[in-house]
Amino acid sequence: MSPRSALILTVICLSIINGVYTTDWSGMAKTTLKSALKIKPNNRIAKNVIIFIGDGMGLSTINAARIYKGQKLGNTGEETILEYETFPNVALSKVYGSDKQVPESAQTATALLCGEKTNFNVVGLKDSVGASNCSAYIRLGQEAEVKSIIRHAIKQGKSTGVVTTTRVTHATPAATYAHSPHRDWESDADINATLHGDCMDIAQQLINSNHDIQVVLGGGRRAFLPVTEPDPKTNLPGVNLRLDGRNLVQRWELLQQGKNKKYKYVWRKQDFDAVDPNDTDYLLGLFSPSHMQYELERDTSSDGEPSLTEMTDKAIKILSRNKKGFVLMVEGGRIDHAHHDTTAKKALVDAVQFEEAVKMAVTLTNKDDTLVVVTADHSHPFSLTGYTNRGNPILGLVDQESFELQPTLDDLPYTSLLYANGPGYTTPRQNLTGIRTDANNYMQQSAVPLDSETHSGEDVGIYAMGPMSHLFHGVHEQHYVAHVIQYAACIGEYANECDKDARMSISAAPTYSFNYIILTVCLLFSYS
Repeated sequence: MSPRSALILTVICLSIINGVYTTDWSGMAKTTLKSALKIKPNNRIAKNVIIFIGDGMGLSTINAARIYKGQKLGNTGEETILEYETFPNVALSKVYGSDKQVPESAQTATALLCGEKTNFNVVGLKDSVGASNCSAYIRLGQEAEVKSIIRHAIKQGKSTGVVTTTRVTHATPAATYAHSPHRDWESDADINATLHGDCMDIAQQLINSNHDIQVVLGGGRRAFLPVTEPDPKTNLPGVNLRLDGRNLVQRWELLQQGKNKKYKYVWRKQDFDAVDPNDTDYLLGLFSPSHMQYELERDTSSDGEPSLTEMTDKAIKILSRNKKGFVLMVEGGRIDHAHHDTTAKKALVDAVQFEEAVKMAVTLTNKDDTLVVVTADHSHPFSLTGYTNRGNPILGLVDQESFELQPTLDDLPYTSLLYANGPGYTTPRQNLTGIRTDANNYMQQSAVPLDSETHSGEDVGIYAMGPMSHLFHGVHEQHYVAHVIQYAACIGEYANECDKDARMSISAAPTYSFNYIILTVCLLFSYS
């Protein structure tokens, strides 16, 4: 039995007797210690890199998602172990931006994917450019740009992909390829031509300058299609945004034709499912005019949308055909949106789906040559509170026993999951007696009234497995992540600094004691 299996078995099976928890805590710790003692640094070169970004997936979200998943499986929940929580290397990331104590997603994505902190709302540019300052960007030109790990990988001959549940032009995916003084300049309709006409919109940057990214999957087709054309799914006018008359999907197809490669554009699940990854070189999937649906509400019909796990599976199978390897960014983007609406259930369901995508990636790759990094861009003011008993429903009210330990001053019940600010504020506070707080659209209560809940500034987790994952080892600046990825894969700023011969020799020449070899041979014969 593997150490991971032994740990899970210890946690789950040691037991509930007459309603009393009698877990062998010492035994659990010893199992974990034995597993940790077996961990050795992997100094190989990362042929492949997959970075998973749970947008807004702070530690409190991970904690709640862990319990939610466990309770859906019929357990108390707290003992659940998420896939990336088994990774051998864990660190913390400091998420502040160049100009903000509490950041937004464009500047954090630029840090994670490009290796430099920048300003609020700026994507793919250094902090010498302020938000919406097109003239500064035009004046500085390439000097202001920072290249992403995706662009660095392409330069080294690797395949690349971008997968997200948001619009593919949204803040986090945009940082993989775009340079824009404002994250909201997703289409030409979003840019004031009089003030910022010299800056190219993000959708156009993806198609014109980054059509060599082999897999792009997500939402946001409205930024790629003319306002005069109806949406392909609803056949309704006025959905698309482009004012310049350009059909960027047709432009993408034309560019792929010139490469003499096999390509496919899809906008619904039926066509996505029909894509053969062994016979497809380039895949563009735009499954919604705006963001894709929450997993809780996802249309799984033929005209619906694929899941994040399904998109991750397809992307890896296409990209892994390249013998030089690949770099893939996968974003669970709607975790963040659900938090902004203070709808915790939607956030947790998307967080569990995100974990399923990580599990799929681990299944399809080899930890010896693939670096997998799971992190968040920032957190949210979201917390689990109330001295609740083990097994208390994560979406429910604080149990009566715990409530009586410290009653509320207004003597009204409250949920264990709460937000510090957001649209869930009411005055007087709502009496939740008899309210289905586990309903899909239930909004958790919040302390400060805002139209939309904000981000928070605390550190977020980094979970890593594979080559050079041991370089994640403490508390790091967020932009350090991109540097570790570049070093591990010998790309970008470290393409000429990697001692490839030494690292390959380490990976190619494992050493075993003579006694170990003899024992192995004897065991093989004894079972033959």
